[in-house]
Amino acid sequence: MSSTPAQSERSPEFWSAIIARGDEALTYLQGQLSQDIDGLGDDGLWTLVLAPDSAVVAAAYVTRAAGEFTLVVSKEFAPEVLARLKKFLLRTKCSLELVDDVAGPYATIEERLDARWPGAGELGAHLTPHCYGQSFVNATVSFTKGCFTGQELVGRLDARGASVPWRVVYFEADDPAAVGALLRSRGPAGPQGITSLVRVEHGVRGMGIAHRTILQLDEVDGVRLSALG
Repeated sequence: MSSTPAQSERSPEFWSAIIARGDEALTYLQGQLSQDIDGLGDDGLWTLVLAPDSAVVAAAYVTRAAGEFTLVVSKEFAPEVLARLKKFLLRTKCSLELVDDVAGPYATIEERLDARWPGAGELGAHLTPHCYGQSFVNATVSFTKGCFTGQELVGRLDARGASVPWRVVYFEADDPAAVGALLRSRGPAGPQGITSLVRVEHGVRGMGIAHRTILQLDEVDGVRLSALG
């Protein structure tokens, strides 16, 4: 199955940025973000904004330049992330500014799917980081930098082998209806279903959420599945 849609059919990703400035911006963000940004270089890195129960609020690509930190997030999450960061911004020398419509890590959904990286549809389920795969955790979480919001539960889950009930999967298939049926075919009622979808020459590809037992299957009724790392 071809996985390259026509150029005119490519689906854009939309991004916003939150810019943190001030003498205490680094200290403040270190307590709010899952990654260690103290030694952040020119290339930047992925990090997470987590709720206290370890659910992912958003993933952000953070860079540092001229004393400022720029967090690029999916546009639909930007207001929530800004509100979440401002919630604990008390008597701190750090300001936060929201800038809409910026360039992001992935220009299109197709490009993001090629990288097997979760987007707004997947992250909008607000699952714990391990549901997105170990490679996602490795890219976004530091277990050595010290305390941050959500750290205790993420660390405990990692130490216990990260056996989470829900997993984000990548799929390729002929029929989207077959994908939806397969993703909902196992486990209790929950967040199962298609979360990202693009059409290709002979079918569809995308991401979805399924019970972990679905990963025992490689292909069912023309649906090919793989875990995200």
